[in-house]
Amino acid sequence: MSPARAVLSRGQARRVALAAQGFLDPRPAPWTATMRHMQRVLDRVGVVQIDSVNVLTRSHYLPFFSRLGPYDTGLLDRARDRAPRRVVEYWAHEASLIPPATWPLLAFRMRRAADSAWGSMRRVVAERPELVAAVEAEVGRRGPLTSREVELALEHDLPRGAGQWGWNWSEVKQALEYLFWAGRISSAGRTSQFERRYAATDVVAPQRHRDAWRRRPGPEHDADAMVELVRIAARSHGVATERCLADYFRLSREDTRCAVARLVADGELVPVTVPGWAPAAYLHAAARVPRRVQAATLLSPFDSLVWQRRRILGLWDFAYRIEIYTPAHRRVHGYYVLPFLYGERLVARCDLKADRAAGVLRCHRVTWEPQAPVGAAPALEATLRSMADWLGLDTVASPGTGSRR
Repeated sequence: MSPARAVLSRGQARRVALAAQGFLDPRPAPWTATMRHMQRVLDRVGVVQIDSVNVLTRSHYLPFFSRLGPYDTGLLDRARDRAPRRVVEYWAHEASLIPPATWPLLAFRMRRAADSAWGSMRRVVAERPELVAAVEAEVGRRGPLTSREVELALEHDLPRGAGQWGWNWSEVKQALEYLFWAGRISSAGRTSQFERRYAATDVVAPQRHRDAWRRRPGPEHDADAMVELVRIAARSHGVATERCLADYFRLSREDTRCAVARLVADGELVPVTVPGWAPAAYLHAAARVPRRVQAATLLSPFDSLVWQRRRILGLWDFAYRIEIYTPAHRRVHGYYVLPFLYGERLVARCDLKADRAAGVLRCHRVTWEPQAPVGAAPALEATLRSMADWLGLDTVASPGTGSRR
């Protein structure tokens, strides 16, 4: 394509996006995925969002199911919890799993913790610096520890006299979260109750990545880091607007614009127009432009494909929001609603819940998009059965996936 803005149709842009996110990669047979398959997904998406909601399963497991089918979730736990770690946890998009090599690129965010962290974290640093120092020392000495274990350890190592005001659990948690945000401690994984296990960074991050973090001590390195983060986002999008690229790692538009300019100048991004979506978008120079997509999968509400709502509306004509934060009487499609991808289109929404006590995957409601293909209904039924099997549930209870609305 020439340096002037070439034109991609919306269909081409959709297919580029799906290929970039790994939906065209061949799936392994059910339950045969290996760490190599997991790594392939990680390489494609670059960031996997974490969320505590467990209506179906923890959200970070779902993007791998969407791209691989049924697999052993212990593979992801091992990639996160055991050295040499393939993913570490940090604030990337939101709370996220990222490759260790990406962690030092976010040093600018760590360095700005005193100004950018949530108010309660900043407050404990300002009002209780001695507690923050004690928490950091305790994690370094005894970690990995949950927040409750840190408090118990402090009670042992720094007993409080009867007349001392001392600390409480919420302050310890705030100190831990501040130190985690600032990159002074890290996470060695999660407990079965989804509690973060705080540890010193030298326990979690490989030496070469800790060295890379130390080589980025000041703002003079930020521009290069921004370029690399936008490069990852561009590769994972395939084709994207500036807004899409900024949102992937929650970067400012100004920083993103400067990084995009460098990548365009270097030929890594190609300016394009997508009629009906974006007059100004950027195609990754190595992006695949497939002629067709044959996908059939459910997507987590926190899947990187559907993070940017304007993108989903513009490319797929699919208005989507996560309604778990919406009062029940105002919900349109349900509580925990997963989009269903069929072919290259988002064709339905499924309100799902794993009823573990009864051994049932409950599909409370299916809402179809207008003119959804006839073959989509049986494909959804098969996907629900596959998901139930993956979740260890015996049956699927559904109002019927064949209805249209």
